[in-house]
Amino acid sequence: MLTVNIICVGSLKEQYWRDACAEYAKRLGGFCKFGIIEVPESRLPKSYSDADIAKVISGEGTRILEKIPSGSFVAAMCIEGRELSSTQLAARLEQIALGGKSRVDFIIGGSYGLSEDVKRRADLRLSMSPMTFPHQLARVMLCEQIYRAFSINADTKYHK
Repeated sequence: MLTVNIICVGSLKEQYWRDACAEYAKRLGGFCKFGIIEVPESRLPKSYSDADIAKVISGEGTRILEKIPSGSFVAAMCIEGRELSSTQLAARLEQIALGGKSRVDFIIGGSYGLSEDVKRRADLRLSMSPMTFPHQLARVMLCEQIYRAFSINADTKYHK
């Protein structure tokens, strides 16, 4: 069974976001071993510089990379990434599993984005949309799309 994780910076503060992710995690249990791994977000001082932002991005990137085992397929969520339809994502997940990978890690960075080190580690740079979404909503949307992809591959009624 494929292991699929979302590795993300920070935690969900509102209960409704946590409930939504928990619902998709429950649904995904029949298709894969699913988890959400949170790494601490870094705080900036009240007055900060571009160097401070770079330090935050770098620190968060280091914490993310520590959670990724070798051999994992990594999909970094970033604005410059490739947009896939739900059916294309489903096909990609199926291709990854058939290719012998047993783990897929989707990465959601912090408020200032992902470090270049994380992007270089990624096997796929993926964008949800050219629009900008709050990180909490992006996490729920990614959970839903992962569930939809497995539903497509299982030919269930959910996607129809």
